[in-house]
Amino acid sequence: MKYKRILLKLSGEALMGSRQYGIDPARLKEYASEIKQVVKEGVEVAIVIGGGNIFRGVAGASNGMDRVQGDYMGMLATVINSLALQSALEDEGIYTRLQTAIKMEAIAEPFIKRRAVRHLEKGRVVIFGAGTGNPYFTTDSAAVLRAIEINADVILKGTRVDGIYTADPEKDSTATKFERITFDDVMDKGLKVMDMTAFTLSQENNLPIIVFDMNKKGNLMKVVTGENVGTTVDVK
Repeated sequence: MKYKRILLKLSGEALMGSRQYGIDPARLKEYASEIKQVVKEGVEVAIVIGGGNIFRGVAGASNGMDRVQGDYMGMLATVINSLALQSALEDEGIYTRLQTAIKMEAIAEPFIKRRAVRHLEKGRVVIFGAGTGNPYFTTDSAAVLRAIEINADVILKGTRVDGIYTADPEKDSTATKFERITFDDVMDKGLKVMDMTAFTLSQENNLPIIVFDMNKKGNLMKVVTGENVGTTVDVK
């Protein structure tokens, strides 16, 4: 395995599958199966999931809701998704722990760095819910922050697109894909990889990001074994 410890970032929308909202059990099972394969190979896996399939704070704010209140609702949505993925992973026989940035003793542990690292060392998948616990910060920021805290080797951003393109490939047929790109080039070209806070934090800590298509079977395993899948963003 090229990477020993990974932080897998999944969007909430990815869990919808072909649905308009909510969680698609079939998609959840597919993801759990993909994650199981890499865990069985000894890769230590931490996960952060968004909550956009249930509620998005920014959207709520645009409709007149208080932004802080909306962001907290979004954090709770990520916990719902985290619980769903935890259940799917345990159905596959994978030991998991859910840690949240907001205390919810009845359903999850509070986030404690040393405890999270210990779980990973024991082969458990650790899911981080409730973002950073602070409004105005996205789950991208939470993913980078947690990855740095647990000393992950890489952030794997699983999306429905197979990498970073010069333009949105779903809207522009002439868009071309980057196999590898530096942090500086992403900034210079104005490409959208993560929100600026998360991206800058990753750059400052020399933490590479790989954007890949999580919906294609076997891709996660290919990435952790070092195959050229998706687009790698690093300092080189």
